[in-house]
Amino acid sequence: MRDNSFSKRLTGYYGWYTVGFVIFLLSLSILEREGFPRVWIGYMFMFSTIVLYAGIGVLSRTSDVPEYYVAGRRVPALFNGMATAADWMSAATFISLAGGLYLMGFDGLAYIIGWTGGFCLVALLIAPFLNKFGQYTVPDYLAMRYAGPNGCSLVRILAVIATVLISFTYVVAQIYGVGLITSRFTGVDFSVGIFLGLASILVCSFLGGMRAITWTQVAQYIIILIAYMIPVTWLSAKHTDFPVPQIAYGSALSKLGEREKELHNDPKERQVRAIFRQRADEYDARLRALPKSWEDGRIEMRRQVDELRRGNASLIEIKAAMRELADYPKDPDEARRKWNEAKAFNLARAEPVVPHAAPFPGKDKASSDAKRNNFLALAFCLMMGTAALPHVLVRFYTTPGVRETRRSVFWTLFFIMLLYITIPALAVLVKYDIYTSLVGTPFSKLPSWVSYWASVDKINPLVSITDLNKDGIVQLAEIALDGDIVVLATPEIAGLPYVISGLIAAGGLAAALSTADGLLLTISNALSHDVYYKIVDPKASTQKRVTISKLLLLVVALIAAYAASLKPADILSMVGAAFSLASSTLFPALVLGIFWKRANQQGAIAGMLVGFGMCVYYMMRTYPTLGGSAANQWFNIAPISAGVFGVPAGLLAIVAVSLLTAAPDQRTAALVDHIRTP
Repeated sequence: MRDNSFSKRLTGYYGWYTVGFVIFLLSLSILEREGFPRVWIGYMFMFSTIVLYAGIGVLSRTSDVPEYYVAGRRVPALFNGMATAADWMSAATFISLAGGLYLMGFDGLAYIIGWTGGFCLVALLIAPFLNKFGQYTVPDYLAMRYAGPNGCSLVRILAVIATVLISFTYVVAQIYGVGLITSRFTGVDFSVGIFLGLASILVCSFLGGMRAITWTQVAQYIIILIAYMIPVTWLSAKHTDFPVPQIAYGSALSKLGEREKELHNDPKERQVRAIFRQRADEYDARLRALPKSWEDGRIEMRRQVDELRRGNASLIEIKAAMRELADYPKDPDEARRKWNEAKAFNLARAEPVVPHAAPFPGKDKASSDAKRNNFLALAFCLMMGTAALPHVLVRFYTTPGVRETRRSVFWTLFFIMLLYITIPALAVLVKYDIYTSLVGTPFSKLPSWVSYWASVDKINPLVSITDLNKDGIVQLAEIALDGDIVVLATPEIAGLPYVISGLIAAGGLAAALSTADGLLLTISNALSHDVYYKIVDPKASTQKRVTISKLLLLVVALIAAYAASLKPADILSMVGAAFSLASSTLFPALVLGIFWKRANQQGAIAGMLVGFGMCVYYMMRTYPTLGGSAANQWFNIAPISAGVFGVPAGLLAIVAVSLLTAAPDQRTAALVDHIRTP
């Protein structure tokens, strides 16, 4: 009865909260119609939502260990499902997934299939058993399950290192998303926007830990859902005359297919693509002539700078030439790398329009097979990675019992499904809008959103449109669009009221903040509980443990913010790397620890080290940013899917080493029986 009463009270609180948010939204709509400045509408959205989250953090502040680490283990299944869905949505889902589908078409569905499939694995293989175990962190479980005659410190330390690396990679992507949104809607520099958003993250997680984060994430999920559904419903009504995008998606896809055929046969489009092909050929000629071509190019650029100076050219022209000279490769090796990248970029832009619905498109059967294999490998890594992400698994410690945990995973999948069946529709509707409204527009009449988003990041513009064939008309091949802005720019692309832009920003910020909160808390709790309390100072008081966790959270947050300000990669790529690391390092040990009693400490150590090592080795060998090359790929598998090699390697290592060493003791067997008993 007490649990039912608590659940009813929560339903009432969040019901009134939803009504209040809708009224707030309608009020801002009226203010916009009355001429209220747009910039102030953006500020009000940002400020009010951040104050709301901070308020929940203040009201939920605690120094009690169970409350701080696992929200007192009393979160009802429905609300834990909403909180987990918000924790899960992240900047990758809200900001980048629709953009990924926009750019990749059918191939982008690997993300949706992999992530949703991963929660099925969580429900079946891990979540109920972790809840029955009843501790605080994932390293806690691994250390107890794989305890040996010499203790469990090594397993715990390895699990903590894996947790920190996985969560840190993931949190950098979330803070990058926070900076993107904050800079867009406040006008501040991207790096400043990151640290402004960070303040909001810290107020919540610093004060109340998991208790504050849980109730904040429920509020954030409601904003995420409203923010996503309104613009896509509007677009659906605009292009299909039917305001249910999940159903209208089919007719929009047919229209998009017809438009793609028109663009494929357009002579102007072919002319632009021929220009890109010519540029690729020029880079290829330079590469073949190295190192002489590099030396000739450097001499020519210096000569141009000298001529401009002698000819009394304008200061702007001289500075531009000097900037080009400064950016010129420093040596033949750097030239080879940069020119290979430029060649690949131009070849990609020279490709004809690829049908959005075409599965595994390729020039021939070999390239099509390679795309299919990458699709399956990525889905595999995302499924296994989802089932091993520490910040997701720790949420299932917060429910009252095993039954509630299973119900919680059901609700999580339900709330994720509401968005995941909508995201493909949004990608198609935005794509159709750009193909019909922007393509064919005179350059003199470009919409204002193009120049605005191009100015957000001047070094690596999020959108770029260049009149390559000098006809004064925008061709599709002349548009370079970063996938990370597809959702954020949707209201402007579709011509919706500015209040919807503010709503989208609030939703994106909620998605990034909710995940960042959970990730930072996971990192700080792993360090404070599993390292400080379990290894360094087992006699530490409750107050000291929570204080250490808060201090570590602050330090990790600042380091992650600095890393995000360096813009290491796009959001989906960073998230993909985190999933491969999680699947390779933790998934084998987690699952075999539950379902195979013979798995022992030596096997777990070997499995985590081999899985992690295989994953990192493959990434470094094949990812250009890390000094690798695509030529080193095995079976043409992309580095984002390195887990497809790491997981089998980790599983084999655990099995082989466990069989070659002594079996676990009776205490371990009893623990496995305990967590497997309903």
